[in-house]
Amino acid sequence: MGDIDSDILRTIIDTAHDHFFVVDAGGHVRDVSPAAAAVYGMSREDLCRTTVQALEAQGVLRPSVSLEVIRTGKPAQLMQVTGTGRRVIAQAHPVFREGRLAAVVSRSMDLTDLQLLQEEYALLQRRFSDHLRRSGIADEPGFEAELGDLEVRSEVMREVALLLKRVAPTDATVLMLGESGVGKTAFARQLHRWGARHAGSFIEVNCGAIPESLFESEMFGYRHGAFSGAAPGGKAGLIEQAEGGTLFLDEIGELPLAVQAKLLKVIQDSSVTRLGDTRPRRVDFRLVVATNQDLARRVEAGEFRLDLYYRVNVIPVTLPPLRERREDIPGLVERQLRRLNGRYGRDKIMARDLWQQLMGRDWPGNVRELENWLERAWLSAADDVIRSDVPAREPGAVTVTAGDDAVHPAPDGEGLRDGESLKAALARTERAILAEICGEGTSTYAIAERLGISQPSVVRKLRRHGLRVGAKAPS
Repeated sequence: MGDIDSDILRTIIDTAHDHFFVVDAGGHVRDVSPAAAAVYGMSREDLCRTTVQALEAQGVLRPSVSLEVIRTGKPAQLMQVTGTGRRVIAQAHPVFREGRLAAVVSRSMDLTDLQLLQEEYALLQRRFSDHLRRSGIADEPGFEAELGDLEVRSEVMREVALLLKRVAPTDATVLMLGESGVGKTAFARQLHRWGARHAGSFIEVNCGAIPESLFESEMFGYRHGAFSGAAPGGKAGLIEQAEGGTLFLDEIGELPLAVQAKLLKVIQDSSVTRLGDTRPRRVDFRLVVATNQDLARRVEAGEFRLDLYYRVNVIPVTLPPLRERREDIPGLVERQLRRLNGRYGRDKIMARDLWQQLMGRDWPGNVRELENWLERAWLSAADDVIRSDVPAREPGAVTVTAGDDAVHPAPDGEGLRDGESLKAALARTERAILAEICGEGTSTYAIAERLGISQPSVVRKLRRHGLRVGAKAPS
């Protein structure tokens, strides 16, 4: 059986697309995959005659992920720069025998390959769009009725809706990409309704809103007595609640690395073990994730696991910002007016002269900003006609957008200082306003409400600027 195992291992290493290294506990290279030579600039034979310590010292690879595992005894992931000038993502895992480290197995992927995959997907998406235009599928009778609560009139958004409708009957994981407020949650809900699991629950989780210390108990659940204060009888986590339905993980890019590893295991094993329990529970759900971040860049920076990236990036769907699909604005306004009129029992309408202003704005907060603006306008109107525009922000205030962490100082604010970049000036202005609000002794939720951004975004910004609620920092 040993010879068969050796042949299987040899076949895996020789044919793998990724670049494999097998290193012993002393750092000696025992084997590498043939394709590694092109990336690291040395032949397979030369690589197998040296150590990872020497390779790191010579600049063939830096830093060495295998050395990190040898030092810590734990799996590691990092970005390497090779002697050939390539950037690769490297992962390594320890192999133990009788409780002692015996070897390290690492694999790396050239980020050039990742870029090519992204370009290939973009090409396929363009071809799919061309096919839709030629076939006229989006113009078929009844398609509008199938869109449910979605308001899509622009060609690009109709293509997105059709793509989601095509993949809805499958269990393929969908990755929703786009700026904050573009409507990722609404499209995820519609995907659930179109899918075979529509009778099950749609469980929405904001990954950035759950503290890391509470993530396991909230997501995985716990049994009675798992920790102090645990509810009698235990509790099913959010993952279990998605059984037979859809689990929607919004802001997945906000997950800490340690939590990413735990989530990956659940996805791979299709099972979850509650805190304090030893019995895994099978879970069957459709996974949909969303982010306003560039996950590929976060992988490069070592802030997002490569293996989790592959798991969630099966069907990537990009929702463009509202400024790139202004044809959708009238439908979105009409929908929000219907909601507001129904909620407050009135029948208000828009004055004609407002439409040009609405169509001309860039709406950096996208659909969410448009809906919030319309609610303010509705509430401000003295009668049943919304006649005048509503300021996008109060005089002297700052508009903060969660999607791009941008701040836009008021025109009458302080300008650029000598030698100061625009980025530095925006950061300075953002910090000053946050410091002022923090001094009022409020909460992060109140700050989020005041600035019109999410509470997780407030937490990130306070951490970035070294601020805390209740303590006004010196400017």
